[in-house]
Amino acid sequence: MEAGRHAASPEMTTHQRAKKHAERVPKARVDKFSERRAELGEAALTTLAALGYARTSLREIAQNSEFSHGVLHYYFSDKVDLIICSVKQYKARCVKRYDHAVESASTFDELMEGFLQSLADTLRDEGHVHRLWYDLRSQALFEEAFRTDVVQIDKSLEDMIWRIMSRFAELSGEPPGMPPSATYALFDGLFQQALLKHLSGDAKAIADMQADVRQSITRLFAASVPKAAPAAARKRRA
Repeated sequence: MEAGRHAASPEMTTHQRAKKHAERVPKARVDKFSERRAELGEAALTTLAALGYARTSLREIAQNSEFSHGVLHYYFSDKVDLIICSVKQYKARCVKRYDHAVESASTFDELMEGFLQSLADTLRDEGHVHRLWYDLRSQALFEEAFRTDVVQIDKSLEDMIWRIMSRFAELSGEPPGMPPSATYALFDGLFQQALLKHLSGDAKAIADMQADVRQSITRLFAASVPKAAPAAARKRRA
């Protein structure tokens, strides 16, 4: 038997792995196969989030869920395939949630409050899943199998943040003070920092994050203050 015959190629994305895996079944069943993968990925998310990357295998996931090892192995080539599938689906929902906040806000203050509330809700209620995402992103520094998908997910989150900042710009009449990648790094860093504090039992972590995000947005869209005027006034007084 050829060694590693079913192993996923490091360069393959989740979509490519799913397509290759789906070749086991007739084409008439491919759509149902993909739907079942999505269902299993969603159902396994809680277990994955609780265990993290290092402590998981398809067998361990099966032991902590209602699915047999055989079922998981049929639909997923390995734990990388399952974890990527689960996280990708979750992050796609997150993006839509924030897009709704953007679409429903008609003033700068409404958008600010909606954004801050969404950040607080998702950190408080789904912190364990975000922990899995940060675990996955860290593993991508070491495991090539994760990198393509992690970069894609990260880009979708950067685009989401930029859509929010673009709406702030429309409502304030001021352009953002930083480019998209730096803006995303700012808010992602604040969120990750707050997540660690929240998981460590810091009761003020969420409120502190909201205050930091509010201040950051206010500064990003603050109108430029002329610097020459005060000096000119001092000169006239002299």
